[in-house]
Amino acid sequence: MAFSIDEIKGAMNFGGARPTLFQVILTMPPGVVGDLSELQFMARATQLPASNLGLIQIPYFGRKVKIAGDRVYDPWTITVMNDEDFRIRNSLEVWNSRINSHIGNLRNGNLPQERLYKSVGQVIQFGKQGNVLRNYTLAGCFPETVSSIDLDWNANDQIEEFQVVFQYDYFVVSGPTTTGVIA
Repeated sequence: MAFSIDEIKGAMNFGGARPTLFQVILTMPPGVVGDLSELQFMARATQLPASNLGLIQIPYFGRKVKIAGDRVYDPWTITVMNDEDFRIRNSLEVWNSRINSHIGNLRNGNLPQERLYKSVGQVIQFGKQGNVLRNYTLAGCFPETVSSIDLDWNANDQIEEFQVVFQYDYFVVSGPTTTGVIA
C-alpha cells in the first residue's frame, strides 16, 4: 500500500537528523607530544562507529544453526582538511611513528605499554538546535593509517585532505536519545 506525503511527514517527527551536524574530538595519548585541538574544526567527514556481532554456525543434519558470536568493531575513519602548518597531520604522523618507527621498526621513546599510545576519541552528533543527540566515545584509539595527500595541478579551488583510520577497543554511547544503556 502506498503512503501519503502526510503519513511520511508524520513519521519524521523531528525533521530528520542531519549528517552535517557533528564534531570530532581526539586527544593525544600521554606518551606522545602533539596538538589535535583544531581537529574539531578540521575533521570534514567521519562516521558514527559500526559494531557487529560475529556468527558461529553449527552444522546439524544438513542445516546450520546460527549462534551470536563475539563483538567486532570496524575501523573508524576521519577525513581531515590540511592547513599549511600541517599541525594535525604532523601530530598524527608522530603518534603513528611513535608506535612503530619508519626506519628501525621499533616502538620509539617511552611507550612500552599500550596505555601510553592509545587515546580516546569522540564523535558527537548534534540536533538542529545545537543540542547533543548522541555522543560516541571510542576507547583505546590509535592511528593505524595516515593516508597520502593527493597533489594535482588541476586541483584548483580545493583544500588538501587526508584520511586517518583508527583502530579502537570499544565504544560507549551516551546522550538524551539513547534508550537504555549502550556500553
